[in-house]
Formats: sequence, C-alpha cells, structure tokens
Amino acid sequence: MDFVSIGESVLFMFFLAVFLGFGLAFLGIKLQVIEDQKIEEINNMLPQKNCGACGFPGCRGFAEVLVKGKANPGDCTSLKTLEAKQVIADCLGVVVIEGEKKFARLACQGGSDVAENKADFPEGMTCLEVMTFGGIKKCPQGCLLLGDCEKVCEDGAISMSAFGLPVVDTAKCTACGKCVTVCPKNLFSIVPESQKLFVACKSLQLGEKAKKECRVACTACGNCVADAPKGLITIVDNLAVIDYESGLPQTEKAVKNCPTGAIRISS
Repeated sequence: MDFVSIGESVLFMFFLAVFLGFGLAFLGIKLQVIEDQKIEEINNMLPQKNCGACGFPGCRGFAEVLVKGKANPGDCTSLKTLEAKQVIADCLGVVVIEGEKKFARLACQGGSDVAENKADFPEGMTCLEVMTFGGIKKCPQGCLLLGDCEKVCEDGAISMSAFGLPVVDTAKCTACGKCVTVCPKNLFSIVPESQKLFVACKSLQLGEKAKKECRVACTACGNCVADAPKGLITIVDNLAVIDYESGLPQTEKAVKNCPTGAIRISS
C-alpha cells in the first residue's frame, strides 16, 4: 500500500473541502448582499405606512417576503393604483395579482338619535376612558361615540356622523385594522367586499329589552333565520350570526322582515 499516495489524496481532499467551504461562504454572503439590496429597493417603493394590512410586520417585512416570492405586490392595500403595484411587480419579474378588496365595518347603528344614553362625559375623554366608568349608552355593547377610531385612521376613511356614530368610507379604507385595535367594544372588523349581508349590531339583550335600549338593535326575533337559506343565519346568545363559510347565497330576503333593520345588505 502506498501510504504517500493515500496521504496526498487525503490532503488534497482536505484543501479542496476548505476551498469549497470558503467559496460557498463567500457566495452566500454575496447573494445575501444582493438580496438585501433588492429588499431595500422594493421597500423604498412601498408607501411606508406600516399598517400591517398585508399580513406582514410593516413595509420592510412585506418587502422581504416579496423578494422571497412569498407574497404579491397586489396584497398591498395602501398602494391605491394598479400602476404603483405594477412598478414593483416589474422590478420583481412577477404579475400583479389583486385580491378581494377588504375594508373595516362597524357592528353598530346606535347613534344618539336611536340609542338611549345613561350618562354624559366631559369632552376630550377617550372611548377606553369612558368604558372604565361603565360607558355612555344603556346598551352595554354599543358604540361609545367618542371617535377614537376616527383619530387613529390615517387614511381619513372614518368620520363621525351628526349623531356621533363612526362612518367608514370604504373607498378610502385600506383595511389597516387600526380601528379594530383601538375600539374597546370590539365593534370593528375587517371584512371582504363579498360579505354583503351583515348584522349591524352586537347587542346581547333579548327582545323588547334590546329595543328599549336601542331602536335599531337585533332583538333575536329569528325572522332573518326563517327568511334566509337554511343554515346561513343562526341566533347565538340573542344575536343573529351569519355563517359566511357555508357558501349559501346572501339573499336580500333575509333583511326584509327584520323589525329594527339590524340586519342589512350592502349594494
């Protein structure tokens, strides 16, 4: 056996492994630098609102998944135009895929014209502060009417009606979810445009008690359940609940016999 030849072969393989290791390490660093530069480039094209509506932590987090091919420029709701999304798509070499529009929806119609108050509070208080004192309305689930949601909406999509109720401009809303987070009554939700049938109430009171607190409250009468396709609507804890996952048609018939108008359908 030629021990010298074996030793030379082992030594050769060792140096080859070291060389390849350093080469791969250098290549990895180089590729990482290129990827970081691409992320920065894409990040600079994004609106820097850091709203999180895309489902990722801020615009930079969104840029990272875009570069990795795990998201699409169409997922950014703060980029208002297709042209702005297309610029990013062209940079990434992908096609813009726009998802269904989403927006914030308020589950309450109880403005000061239809819902009774039990107390008044000084101006300048927040919804959260007022809630610690038991709220303003007799309805314990109703909107507090002080506009914390309007203050946090950077898109100007929420305004307060003449009766103190938040009104969402769906054309301006980017589904950022800040109103959802700030509302201490959990009255806002982010919904897809296809959810046209909805319950604009969260009252858990039953019948006349609910109606006495708010003239447009759900009274759990069950008319909508009877008029809708079987299984679409149920009454849970004295409140109508729509099963959107059922795939059943959201028919306008479900709203026609509601005595208070608590269940509605958008056009």
